[in-house]
Amino acid sequence: MMYMIRAIVRPEKSDAVLAALMDAGFPAVTKYAVAGRGKQRGIKIGDVTYDELPKVMLMSVVKDTDKDFVIQAIMDTARSKGKGAFGDGKIFVTPVEEAYTISSGIKEPAAEEVEA
Repeated sequence: MMYMIRAIVRPEKSDAVLAALMDAGFPAVTKYAVAGRGKQRGIKIGDVTYDELPKVMLMSVVKDTDKDFVIQAIMDTARSKGKGAFGDGKIFVTPVEEAYTISSGIKEPAAEEVEA
Protein backbone atom coordinates (compact mmCIF):
# COMPACT_ATOMS: atom_id res chain seq x y z
CA MET A 1 0.00 0.00 0.00
CA MET A 2 1.11 3.55 -0.71
CA TYR A 3 0.05 6.62 1.26
CA MET A 4 -0.31 10.26 0.33
CA ILE A 5 0.97 12.52 3.07
CA ARG A 6 -0.20 16.14 2.95
CA ALA A 7 1.42 18.44 5.46
CA ILE A 8 0.27 22.01 5.98
CA VAL A 9 3.11 23.93 7.62
CA ARG A 10 4.20 27.47 8.39
CA PRO A 11 5.85 29.08 5.33
CA GLU A 12 9.08 29.73 7.26
CA LYS A 13 9.34 26.00 8.07
CA SER A 14 8.74 24.63 4.56
CA ASP A 15 12.35 24.79 3.34
CA ALA A 16 13.58 23.01 6.48
CA VAL A 17 10.96 20.28 6.05
CA LEU A 18 11.90 19.85 2.37
CA ALA A 19 15.59 19.61 3.31
CA ALA A 20 14.86 17.06 6.05
CA LEU A 21 12.86 14.90 3.63
CA MET A 22 15.60 15.17 0.98
CA ASP A 23 18.29 14.22 3.49
CA ALA A 24 16.18 11.23 4.60
CA GLY A 25 15.88 9.98 1.01
CA PHE A 26 12.42 11.33 0.13
CA PRO A 27 13.03 13.97 -2.57
CA ALA A 28 9.65 13.64 -4.35
CA VAL A 29 7.46 16.40 -2.89
CA THR A 30 4.93 18.78 -4.39
CA LYS A 31 4.76 22.23 -2.77
CA TYR A 32 1.72 24.53 -2.81
CA ALA A 33 1.25 28.01 -1.38
CA VAL A 34 -2.10 27.94 0.42
CA ALA A 35 -4.06 30.12 2.84
CA GLY A 36 -6.42 29.16 5.61
CA ARG A 37 -6.95 28.86 9.31
CA GLY A 38 -7.18 26.16 11.91
CA LYS A 39 -8.30 26.13 15.51
CA GLN A 40 -6.67 29.50 16.15
CA ARG A 41 -9.28 31.10 13.81
CA GLY A 42 -6.76 33.50 12.37
CA ILE A 43 -4.92 36.26 14.16
CA LYS A 44 -6.05 39.67 15.43
CA ILE A 45 -3.64 42.61 15.25
CA GLY A 46 -5.19 45.74 16.69
CA ASP A 47 -8.67 46.07 15.25
CA VAL A 48 -7.90 43.94 12.19
CA THR A 49 -8.53 40.17 12.09
CA TYR A 50 -6.66 38.10 9.53
CA ASP A 51 -8.68 34.91 9.15
CA GLU A 52 -6.74 33.49 6.21
CA LEU A 53 -3.10 32.94 7.09
CA PRO A 54 -0.41 31.97 4.58
CA LYS A 55 0.67 28.33 4.82
CA VAL A 56 2.49 25.84 2.62
CA MET A 57 1.13 22.41 1.73
CA LEU A 58 3.69 19.70 1.04
CA MET A 59 2.44 16.54 -0.63
CA SER A 60 4.29 13.25 -1.04
CA VAL A 61 3.40 9.62 -1.72
CA VAL A 62 5.37 7.00 0.20
CA LYS A 63 5.34 3.26 0.82
CA ASP A 64 3.57 1.92 3.89
CA THR A 65 6.93 0.97 5.41
CA ASP A 66 8.12 4.60 5.19
CA LYS A 67 4.91 6.36 6.28
CA ASP A 68 5.60 6.67 10.02
CA PHE A 69 9.20 7.78 9.45
CA VAL A 70 8.16 10.53 7.01
CA ILE A 71 5.38 11.75 9.33
CA GLN A 72 7.80 11.96 12.26
CA ALA A 73 10.41 13.78 10.15
CA ILE A 74 7.81 16.38 9.15
CA MET A 75 6.57 16.82 12.72
CA ASP A 76 10.06 17.13 14.16
CA THR A 77 11.04 19.75 11.60
CA ALA A 78 7.80 21.76 11.33
CA ARG A 79 7.05 22.00 15.06
CA SER A 80 7.86 25.29 16.76
CA LYS A 81 10.44 25.22 19.55
CA GLY A 82 9.50 23.27 22.66
CA LYS A 83 6.11 21.65 22.60
CA GLY A 84 4.90 23.46 19.50
CA ALA A 85 2.33 26.22 19.06
CA PHE A 86 -1.03 26.92 17.46
CA GLY A 87 -0.57 27.36 13.73
CA ASP A 88 2.27 24.83 13.38
CA GLY A 89 0.10 22.93 10.93
CA LYS A 90 -1.54 19.59 10.29
CA ILE A 91 -0.66 16.31 8.55
CA PHE A 92 -3.25 14.32 6.59
CA VAL A 93 -2.62 10.72 5.52
CA THR A 94 -4.72 8.91 2.91
CA PRO A 95 -4.27 5.60 1.08
CA VAL A 96 -3.32 5.71 -2.60
CA GLU A 97 -4.95 2.97 -4.64
CA GLU A 98 -3.20 3.61 -7.94
CA ALA A 99 -0.56 5.87 -9.46
CA TYR A 100 0.52 6.30 -13.08
CA THR A 101 3.56 7.91 -14.70
CA ILE A 102 2.16 10.20 -17.37
CA SER A 103 5.19 10.16 -19.70
CA SER A 104 5.27 6.37 -19.99
CA GLY A 105 1.68 5.51 -19.15
CA ILE A 106 2.99 2.86 -16.76
CA LYS A 107 1.03 2.03 -13.63
CA GLU A 108 3.24 2.28 -10.57
CA PRO A 109 3.39 -0.95 -8.57
CA ALA A 110 1.85 -0.92 -5.11
CA ALA A 111 4.30 -1.48 -2.25
CA GLU A 112 3.08 -5.03 -1.62
CA GLU A 113 3.61 -5.89 -5.30
CA VAL A 114 7.23 -4.68 -5.13
CA GLU A 115 8.00 -6.55 -1.90
CA ALA A 116 6.40 -9.82 -3.02
